[in-house]
Amino acid sequence: MIARTAPRTIPAPPPSIIPATDLGNVEVAKAGNLYLLTDARGDIRPDSRGLGLYLLDTRILSSSILRVNGSGLTLLRGPHHEGEIDTIQLTNPELRRNPADKHGVGSPLALRELSVTRARRIDGTLHERVIIESFSETTEPLDVQIGLGVDMADIFEVRGYKRAARGTLRLIEIEGDRIEFGYDGLDGRRVTTTVTLPRARIGATEDMTAWPGTSVVASWTARLRPRGRFVVEWTVSNEVAETPGARRTPVARAIVKEAPPAHAPRFEVPNIRSDHEFLDRTLRQSVADLHALHNDGPNPGEQYLAAGIPWFTTLFGRDSIIAALETVAFIPSLAKSTLEVLARLQATEDDPWRDAEPGKILHELRTGEMARAGETPHSPYYGSVDSTPLWLILLGEVHAWTGDDALVERLWPHALAALDWIDRSGDLDGDGFIEYERRSRLGLRNQGWKDSGDAIRHIDGLPCDGPIALAEVQGYVYAARRAMSRLARHRGDVTLATRLEADANDIRDRFDAAFWLPDAGFYAMALDGAKRPAATIGSNAGQALWSGIIPAPRAMTVADRMLQPDLFSGWGIRTYAAGQAGYNPVGYHTGSVWPHDNALAAAGFKAAGAADGANTIAGRLIEAAQWFPDLRLPELFCGYDRTAVGAPVAYPVACSPQAWSAAAPFSLISTMLGLRPDASAKRLELIQPTLPDWLTKLTITGLPIGHESVDLLVHRWRGRTSAEVLGRRGSIDVIIHA
Repeated sequence: MIARTAPRTIPAPPPSIIPATDLGNVEVAKAGNLYLLTDARGDIRPDSRGLGLYLLDTRILSSSILRVNGSGLTLLRGPHHEGEIDTIQLTNPELRRNPADKHGVGSPLALRELSVTRARRIDGTLHERVIIESFSETTEPLDVQIGLGVDMADIFEVRGYKRAARGTLRLIEIEGDRIEFGYDGLDGRRVTTTVTLPRARIGATEDMTAWPGTSVVASWTARLRPRGRFVVEWTVSNEVAETPGARRTPVARAIVKEAPPAHAPRFEVPNIRSDHEFLDRTLRQSVADLHALHNDGPNPGEQYLAAGIPWFTTLFGRDSIIAALETVAFIPSLAKSTLEVLARLQATEDDPWRDAEPGKILHELRTGEMARAGETPHSPYYGSVDSTPLWLILLGEVHAWTGDDALVERLWPHALAALDWIDRSGDLDGDGFIEYERRSRLGLRNQGWKDSGDAIRHIDGLPCDGPIALAEVQGYVYAARRAMSRLARHRGDVTLATRLEADANDIRDRFDAAFWLPDAGFYAMALDGAKRPAATIGSNAGQALWSGIIPAPRAMTVADRMLQPDLFSGWGIRTYAAGQAGYNPVGYHTGSVWPHDNALAAAGFKAAGAADGANTIAGRLIEAAQWFPDLRLPELFCGYDRTAVGAPVAYPVACSPQAWSAAAPFSLISTMLGLRPDASAKRLELIQPTLPDWLTKLTITGLPIGHESVDLLVHRWRGRTSAEVLGRRGSIDVIIHA
């Protein structure tokens, strides 16, 4: 037993934060608001991948390097997920003796004579356990070391934002087997990371070159007999106090020594099974990712779906809404919580610094030091032109699937405020279209879903000057007004319903006149501030199809154009057609392929009568998923032509998992089946269900409509799709339109 030592302190080295530019080969684990990024061996090393343990927007552990007998370990198998435990299997390289080592026994430790299992679990704290088993024929000296470092970097710093100043890393306190790393931020908060390492000896890092990014090294020594077993473990927890010296408010729960049973799911999902193994596995991965992306807060008792790990592990209006729209048929509880949280945070005043106006739904909420200190406007930031109409569309869809009148009544004042924002603040020049132009000096230049600075261009490749009216956003407004018209009529407000329907028809007619490009036979991506069409060919028209704003005579023309080789890579529709000025298959929004964008376009294809095109998109996306780790669709992938590269190419900094990509397979299933609900009337329609040629059978057990549910079987035989009801819980009337 190691005797207790007197408390001591060591200085924290100045942080050296390497901007993250590559997410390749990053392993992700998450539970609640805590998430971990490591390499495949489980280490956190300071490099360009942004590895670390994060609590929301703060990196609370920036280095964690495991060594045995002075050497790194050899990877046998990367993280395997079993419930809430990840296990990594490692072994030793050949470990030669130091002749001066008086504890050395026998010959040098041969290659792969140690089995090393690294297990980790996140449950409010990070708990790691390392189990070392010897298969050597002789007793072996063992020295296990873990090097640790903390930089308390804000997520914006990790992503490369430069700061004029930052807070102060406090002296590192060491007492017995406990290390305390502290940081006093510019936001008036003291953040503390505590690492507890039972039975370890702890000291300052003596060689920063050998232990990059660390400030403390903990070690355990033993003599391991043949077939012997040695176990070490440590836990990492975090605390926050509002001001230095104030009573700390624990963020993490108590340390868990043994893994308890897995938590109950935060939502239930109908059982979806098919005769296509890769579709089923992709759906299972999507469910796991959606569970993982659930965050607690922002207020006690609230929950929301974070946009994506690692850069967007927070509340995003647009992303959370679109993910909810993609899954509302199967997981309506996700959509309800999304509506409620965003309604509470709806803007009520004009604030140019945050691009906020009354009635507007937020873009992004950050809770880290930089946002809290006012260095960025994300507390929250409202610079998205589309989250407000999308919120209204989601409200309409939730009511269609649930018939929840009480929810509509509760949120109706927020709906009216959102409609008022569309009519007033959203239309910057009074022409009836919704435009955006940033007011915050740190705000986004582009405020649609394609929000990178170079995303919206003219045909000569030059960026559009604002105010910019995006094609798909006019479609969102059209669909939002139609949805609110239906709800107003349901509530008995015929006057409002009639006005909203007329407004929807008006924007549809004016959209066609202003955005249609006769020479190209397609719709412009946007109108610039001078009302000139951005005549570039992009995926925007696919989401316009989804909204219903494109008139029927043009819909099939648009769908056919979107499957031409310059737009369709063979794996999906590109954001920006190849061959145009500014095209780049590795451009974030100028040639890449986004699964959620394709899923919405597929729904638009189906509504336009192009079911085969919709199924082509679905098939290629599910095929693409097979090439990515865990059969997970990432945030985006590169737009290289399939015939040229043979396999989809990963985008270097794509978030994975990403909420709206995880939700995309559910949207594809809904599109194939043509699901159209009316929970208030206890009715579900299947509009021309059509399975693709790679799928012959699909069953859904427990599809919820209101408080009831149905079981469906859809199968394909000799080129024709048929559907039948296998069971009902309640009195839902299912109507199948062949």
